[in-house]
Amino acid sequence: MFAEVAKIGGLEVQLVWYRGFDECNSSAWTLDANELARAMRRTTCEAGYTKIGRVLAHVRNEHARAPVNAVIFIGDMVEETPQALYDAAAGLGVPIFMFQEGDELAWPPPQSVESIFRELARLTGGAYGKFNAGAAKQLAELLRAVAVFAVGGITALANQRTDAARKLLGQMK
Repeated sequence: MFAEVAKIGGLEVQLVWYRGFDECNSSAWTLDANELARAMRRTTCEAGYTKIGRVLAHVRNEHARAPVNAVIFIGDMVEETPQALYDAAAGLGVPIFMFQEGDELAWPPPQSVESIFRELARLTGGAYGKFNAGAAKQLAELLRAVAVFAVGGITALANQRTDAARKLLGQMK
């Protein structure tokens, strides 16, 4: 991801994560891929409920301080009220790229994670993608495409001419 955007300019990244029953944290913004990788390695999973609404509130606050060009969200579950998430995403001003791992259902039913993720992406001008746990290459290609978009916009994404870029562009237009 970082190597790709280095060709067109720097990309500052912040890792935001939630876990357990009340934790939602973020790293410092960084241009250093190694620093981001260290932050990711230190982050561990812990059972609890999703906190997508808190992530959206964090993005809104960060975007108010300094422009945020794109958000990548990777998840496999939604346990929050879909309408509350849609309200939190409305007027965010930042495209969200919602990437779903697996085929989990939202809780409580009847909506699926896919339908909620797709709507969040649509509301923000982002895009949706799905991958399986074994599809690391597919996810890496999607992440590279979003990184290129974050640095160079729609034109840079269109110039990628990759399947991942085409998939995202098809939803963003």
